[in-house]
Amino acid sequence: MRRAGAGFFELHTPRWEPRNLKQRFSDANLCSWARLRGLTLLEMAEAGPLLCPGMANPVIHPGIGLSPDQDGYLAWDPDAECLHELNPTAALIVELCDGSRTVEEIRDLAAPSLPQGQAEAVDRWIAEAVEAGLLDWGNGSVAPPRELSVEELTALTEQAFNQGMWDASFRCARKIADLQPENSDAWYNLGRMAQFAGRRDQAARAYEKYLAAQPQDATIRHQLIALHDQPPPARASNECVVQIFQDFSSHYDTKMRDTLRYEAPERLQELIAKEIGDAAGLDVLDVGCGTGLAGVMLKPRAARLVGVDLSPEMIAHARERGIYDELEIAEILEWLDHTTAQFDLIVACDCLVYFGDLRSLTASVARRLKPRGSLAFTVERGDCFPLQLADSGRFTHHPDHLREVATHAGLSLARLEEGFLRTERGCDVIGLLAVLKKPDEPPSA
Repeated sequence: MRRAGAGFFELHTPRWEPRNLKQRFSDANLCSWARLRGLTLLEMAEAGPLLCPGMANPVIHPGIGLSPDQDGYLAWDPDAECLHELNPTAALIVELCDGSRTVEEIRDLAAPSLPQGQAEAVDRWIAEAVEAGLLDWGNGSVAPPRELSVEELTALTEQAFNQGMWDASFRCARKIADLQPENSDAWYNLGRMAQFAGRRDQAARAYEKYLAAQPQDATIRHQLIALHDQPPPARASNECVVQIFQDFSSHYDTKMRDTLRYEAPERLQELIAKEIGDAAGLDVLDVGCGTGLAGVMLKPRAARLVGVDLSPEMIAHARERGIYDELEIAEILEWLDHTTAQFDLIVACDCLVYFGDLRSLTASVARRLKPRGSLAFTVERGDCFPLQLADSGRFTHHPDHLREVATHAGLSLARLEEGFLRTERGCDVIGLLAVLKKPDEPPSA
């Protein structure tokens, strides 16, 4: 799929940008005759009935599917695999192009909606629309437009989303929700597309409608806290985290590595090496171990490697790697507070984004570290001190919060760097990578 600009006077979108478009005319011989004489489509449109008596009335091409929405029209050309986004002015002109009116009549009818002195632009727009394949020259008979079906809109939503056309995918999803207001999945998808399109209020409204039908969805309930700008919870609930990874686990590695260019394990390993060099034979704890992406890099250092994660599905994938000496399904903080094990190195790669204030967690980690032991972790960097619950449902943390939690836990901040973690919606996600160090035990009296 490609997107063609179809804005009128560039109010919302660029002008037409046709590429490899098929020309469609009711009378090919007449078009050839005009082109041989050097006449453009604009000149043909301006000449009207004098030049093209059988082609004077513009009409929507029969292959085009239309979908009216609050912002105008979506027009899908399946032959060219092209999605036209029409603003309200362009939508008005398309509605008038039903085959019963000449260009001059359409111009006169549209003129009151246009800036003074701009009525002639209707002629140019129609000519460009014909050239792009959106319109054709008719013979005066009325041809009602074909509306896009829910099935077509669903396919278009995913196609537009996969190609980063966030606004187009949002508009398609919104139309589906309008057509199927009782379908909770339609509201969920609309919320998702609205978030990608940067429409927070519409995302919140869509998720509210979805949650009314699916109140058990802990993930959306958590995201709505952020979208409503409410005070954040201490952490994402167990139900929320389990739900996120229940389905995600099956394609987690592929999605993170291939699609999101996930590099947090490598960046954290580099930071650990700066602090402890090639130290090996260590007791290592991988908290929030997930499928074991970080564990693979920790294994060469470990005499014993323990992994803990709340998701049974993620633990199952980690177990398949055969690198862990012990794997536990548990909430991190509860596990740390109940175990008596001691570790030389504790690593939390990309899991603290589900925690707000990190002081309690860091204090629990400090109790499980051996003297001179290290805690290495990543978080997403935020500008709001001390933390913020982002619309994604993940927490961001300010660098100064990491400094204060280190002091609170009796640890020193040995390393703190910014670095690339992955991408999201085509943008780099910048994180904070830190190593906190436990001092030697004070000598006994």
